Amino acid sequence: MQLKLRVTTNDGVTYDVATNLFTIIAMERKFKIRASDLEHGVAMEHMVYMAYEASKQAGVSVSPVFDDFIKTLADVEVIESEPGNPTDPVQSDTP
Repeated sequence: MQLKLRVTTNDGVTYDVATNLFTIIAMERKFKIRASDLEHGVAMEHMVYMAYEASKQAGVSVSPVFDDFIKTLADVEVIESEPGNPTDPVQSDTP
């Protein structure tokens, strides 16, 4: 599963980050949930945490304290997502 997230800070700076396997596992460990649970809805805190971890990996300067990072944000939104287990289409004789 990969998400592209758009982060907007309180001072109007906007940047995009992408999650990866490390980001997803870090979120699972912190919140004691499985990534598959996200298909039933994503809590805002989970999405912001993924943005936090992805920002650090992308070299964006963020606070070392997650709650302080949250205080700097105006919005985080998903702009693109890839399914966790994509499958290729299968040719079928059935119309």
